Amino acid sequence: MVHGPPSRSHDVLLCSRRPIIHGPWVTLCVLCVLCVLARAKNWESSLSRMSPSSSPTDLVAQFLLRISHSSSSFLPSRARKPSAMASQAAAPIDQRSGFCAANSIFYSKRNPVPLPSEPYLDVNTFISSRRHSGTVALIDATSGRRISFPELWKSIASVASALSSAYGVRKGHVVLLLSPNSIYFPIVSLAVMSLGAILTTTNPLNTPDEISKQIADSRPVIGFTTRLLLPKLIIKDFPIVLLEESRIDADPPIISTIKEMISIAPGFRQTKDRISQDDTATLLYSSGTTGTSKGVVSTHRNLISMVQIILNRFKLEGDGKPETFICTVPMFHVYGLAAFATGLLGSGSTIVILSKFELGEMIRAIRVYNATYLPLVPPILVAMLGVEKPLPLGSLRRILSGGAPLSREVIEGFREKYPAVEILQGYGLTETTGIGASTDSATESLRYGTAGLISPNTEARIVDPETGKSLPVNQTGELWIRGPFVMRGYFKNEEATRTTMDGERWLRTGDLCYIDDDGFLFVVDRLKELIKYKGYQVAPAELEALLLTHPEITDAAVIPFPDEEVGQYPMAYVVRKGGSELTESSVMKFVGKQVAPYKKVRRVAFVPSIPKNPSGKILRKDLIKLAISKSKL
Repeated sequence: MVHGPPSRSHDVLLCSRRPIIHGPWVTLCVLCVLCVLARAKNWESSLSRMSPSSSPTDLVAQFLLRISHSSSSFLPSRARKPSAMASQAAAPIDQRSGFCAANSIFYSKRNPVPLPSEPYLDVNTFISSRRHSGTVALIDATSGRRISFPELWKSIASVASALSSAYGVRKGHVVLLLSPNSIYFPIVSLAVMSLGAILTTTNPLNTPDEISKQIADSRPVIGFTTRLLLPKLIIKDFPIVLLEESRIDADPPIISTIKEMISIAPGFRQTKDRISQDDTATLLYSSGTTGTSKGVVSTHRNLISMVQIILNRFKLEGDGKPETFICTVPMFHVYGLAAFATGLLGSGSTIVILSKFELGEMIRAIRVYNATYLPLVPPILVAMLGVEKPLPLGSLRRILSGGAPLSREVIEGFREKYPAVEILQGYGLTETTGIGASTDSATESLRYGTAGLISPNTEARIVDPETGKSLPVNQTGELWIRGPFVMRGYFKNEEATRTTMDGERWLRTGDLCYIDDDGFLFVVDRLKELIKYKGYQVAPAELEALLLTHPEITDAAVIPFPDEEVGQYPMAYVVRKGGSELTESSVMKFVGKQVAPYKKVRRVAFVPSIPKNPSGKILRKDLIKLAISKSKL
């Protein structure tokens, strides 16, 4: 169900570019009056849900918007009729799209989620103190080993105690975690953050040089890794904890194992540092919205707000029956960390952890552990669709897809093959600590191509990248997002932070998007990935979606190919179905018949697979390098 303001002719939803009566102090006074009225009618929770990044004016606008979700009797009749002065300074928020014409902001149509107001609160304390009826927290899908919730919290406390007492880890220190998915990943992550220390993760597929660069930038005081990944940590005198049950003679010098740390009785020899919601919790590295890899600084407030949004999305609040999630997404990635290594544990849900993805092992885990939710990336969903007979999915109810939007053909084909399973989709960035928009029901997912409605407690803008002008519904521009989950900034990189965030905490995502009449977000392409053909702009994603409708094409990627005469033209990398004899010319003709002349694909190469990152996004830079290198031969 899409939550939006009720349709009442006497309700006025207001948004404003400036205070109704000029002056910030007057605006704050208005807010205070609203606070008094709110407390009198038990509305303080509405104020606590407002985005802390909003300006006072926007807080007033948001508060009035929240009031409209409930009884109109909250305000006296005179207050429900705006004065002439108010009418000049404010305009209604369109209840269908969430768009306010006065300030060009799209407001979330979803009900806001409550956020804790305590200034001193860390994410581990927040999730471990939540009530639920769950018993098993983590299951290793391969070995079947289970960790109960009491074991989980005890293990986290023991590891935190060992880090603090034995190795001097303190608030503000950085700790490196280099590991595939593991039952130890959540334990280490939450132990580190419970101390006020900062967690930095890295992709196990990264080269030793790439990992060394991240270590040089983040300067961790200690690292956790597995025996197989030890050779990638080539830093001299770097203390390492082995994520193994025991040591062996062949191990290089290590300071401890995770089992030894967990065996320590919890307790701190000295008082723990107080941890503020605004203290840094994680330092995850991302190519960012501007290209090169940068450290994304996220706070405990960012993580806590994302935990609330995730639990609200899956209706996991209260004492309901816990769900069972299969964790296929990498925990070193922001969504894997925010959802499966932290957030879902606060609901009593069971996380079944796959150390690596194999389709057969995933299906076995779904059946054996009676999984109800399966998060995955589009290539896995397409693989499930491509099998001849439907796979046995047991009690599975929902699939959560992210990384790239699913086409109409894929969604309809999946629904036909697996009618008992809903598909939900989501959109987010490392810089937004996970989700920024999502479809939360099968009905919403039928809006083909959408990333969903913008998340609760979230505001969005669509901005013309050339003029900087904010755009209304159904117009394409760069998506800007503001909410309590938006990062603090980039680590030791003020210039990149200024380029990506403005003074009012708006995050420039670098994604070309539009929001339709019903408030649904559509991602058109990456701003920097647009192909410039004779001055015309061509979106690779549009051509890729078209190519995937060809019956003999299983996957495709489109890149800009440099050309002196036209600047760039579209080149397609295509994966043919087995046995297909599809030719380059037939691919170009297929596209050419359906697009404007400047969008035509003018070069084609066939490849066995399209390179993608762990979240399913196409690695266009790799394909561009390949294309240019071959053109020089």
